[in-house]
Amino acid sequence: MTTPSLATARHRALVATLAAAATLAACGGDKTSNAPAAGTTVALAMMETTDLHQNILGYDYYKLAADNSVGIERTSTLIKQVRAANKNTMLFDAGDIIQGTVLGDYQALVNKVPCTDKLAIFKAMDAIGYDAGTIGNHEFNYGLGYLGQVTGHQFNVKNLAAPSAQPKCTGPAYPQVLANVVSTTDSKPIFDPYVIVTKNFSATTPDGKTVVVPVKVGVIGFTPPLIMAWDKGNLDGNVTTAGLKETAEKYIPEMKAKGADIIVAVSHGGPDGATYSPTMENGNLYLAQVPGIDVLMMGHMHQVFPNANSSVAAFGIAGVDKAKGTVSGVPAVMANFWGKNLGVVNLTLKYGANGWAVDTSATTTATLSTQNADKTYVAADATIAPLVQTEHQGTIAYVKTPIGTADYRLSTYFADVGDTTAIQVVNQAQAAYVKAYVAANLPQYQSLPVLSVSAPFKSGFAGGTDYTDVNSTDLAIYNAADLYLYANTIQAVLVTGADIKAWLETAAGRFNKIDPTSTAAQRLVSSFPGYNFDVMDGDGSVKYEIDVTQAPGSRIKNLTYNGSAMSATAQFIVATNNYRASGGGSFPGLNGSKTIYASPDANRDVLIAYIKKAATLSKVTNGSDRSWRFTRVTTAGPVQFTSAPGNAALAATDGVPGVTQVQADDGTGKNLAIYQIDLSVQ
Repeated sequence: MTTPSLATARHRALVATLAAAATLAACGGDKTSNAPAAGTTVALAMMETTDLHQNILGYDYYKLAADNSVGIERTSTLIKQVRAANKNTMLFDAGDIIQGTVLGDYQALVNKVPCTDKLAIFKAMDAIGYDAGTIGNHEFNYGLGYLGQVTGHQFNVKNLAAPSAQPKCTGPAYPQVLANVVSTTDSKPIFDPYVIVTKNFSATTPDGKTVVVPVKVGVIGFTPPLIMAWDKGNLDGNVTTAGLKETAEKYIPEMKAKGADIIVAVSHGGPDGATYSPTMENGNLYLAQVPGIDVLMMGHMHQVFPNANSSVAAFGIAGVDKAKGTVSGVPAVMANFWGKNLGVVNLTLKYGANGWAVDTSATTTATLSTQNADKTYVAADATIAPLVQTEHQGTIAYVKTPIGTADYRLSTYFADVGDTTAIQVVNQAQAAYVKAYVAANLPQYQSLPVLSVSAPFKSGFAGGTDYTDVNSTDLAIYNAADLYLYANTIQAVLVTGADIKAWLETAAGRFNKIDPTSTAAQRLVSSFPGYNFDVMDGDGSVKYEIDVTQAPGSRIKNLTYNGSAMSATAQFIVATNNYRASGGGSFPGLNGSKTIYASPDANRDVLIAYIKKAATLSKVTNGSDRSWRFTRVTTAGPVQFTSAPGNAALAATDGVPGVTQVQADDGTGKNLAIYQIDLSVQ
């Protein structure tokens, strides 16, 4: 047993060692005279969050109910557990922080956070303690002015006042880095491209002694170059983007020259096996190949990596080891989304003739889940909620604002098989808005039909609670937010009938190809994102079939307008959102060139105004038009899909026949049931 006097002596010795290390770090370090002994090792747990999307508390603002599966308040508990188990830790965030819940919209658009106040999510993150982070694509959704304000930056870009004339606002305490978004004004990155953080770590010498050593950790950040298409209205003319690989090749040597011992790339994206392009969305396979990168923190894809059982195609490409957790040989993690997981890279650093290096043979990666094995959740960190109560309660009060009534249930439980109860009214609102604008301002287009597209934004990706379900006669703003999840703005595009067919063919990628002769169960829905499954119309003028027995690109059948075959050369105006009109989802021909009106108004606000004007939504008028259906075919075996359990009767009520629930739990732990659909009766 250690005596008190000996313990005190050891404590004093440790304090002295820490002080000496701090002095060394302050002076930049002397790798010649004060270098650790060769073979000295540091065990370091590097943690990652990503795609938090303003999910602070375990709460669903669309349902006004607790949701223990989300929120950084539970991720914080995991972070504390890792810190308690490891002497040396660092924490990073890989972007998509400020947008994604009604709380994010409330602070950006309704009751804007003051310049002197800190954004709610940053209050929580600063309390937890981050070492660095990067910027995701959704950070640009509210514009550069807002992004500069909440991050405490004064951007030198064309559509803002000169930096000297901008107020210095309150941002997060941790450094945010972004290397590949550059101002067109001065050709410099709008954020610091990287930061070098000196950390004092507990280390073990070859003879077993514990010492404290300074390690300079370089952190460089990246975001998808496609932000130039996705947020063209906010970014065009103000910034440009550079490819991940070229940018890393520019800055990594510079970071090394400035003394970085190891380098962490925090990149809001995933891997992609396609040929490298400077504009590719997920360039991390090639980023990780740049010499000097020791750790890769990923995001954007809303997936878990490493995950040996993952079916995500990007995790199965050459150069990606989904079991070991490496990308191009570099240790890598992706921590899911909404605070559901924490990524951890357990590094071993070893000191040698060339300084500190990662011992890859003694390095592992993992993700920790806030959900326990018994399906319960870790306890929330009780220190987080009090920090954001004002913003939380303000958001709840806002979303309870009444806007109208409805005589039917609006849901997306069966949107994948044809139910449009939650989609038709969105299309109607968008079309009415664009029609009114064209009539008043664009006489050259007044003779053209106005159509509309929208998608089932909540379609089960995150599990059985991830569906729109407005099951109340009284409608409030939170219901509209449930119907239209994103902070998009209305745009109108001028297209032909051929364009529309190509548009719908792309959307039909939502489905797998079904073999009607197979007796085995076949999965109907592919990994194609639900938010890209555009459904057209809203007024009954457009009808079409989707033949899932055909290959993608050859599925749209019997496409009609007002009862007649749609002419390939006929012109139409289609109401959509800025994401789709400017190229989001890679739909053919939609790259911004076909836009005839880019509205400043949000799709959700247009929907709210439409409901207010209608006062009451009726199913006959606003929720019963089934613009598309599957081409009828008899299959030898069952065709199956998943949705929340216990809703089979709802499918029939909403005009989708032949749907039955065959298994109450699909075994994924996401509260999803397996349903079967009879394609011969559609």
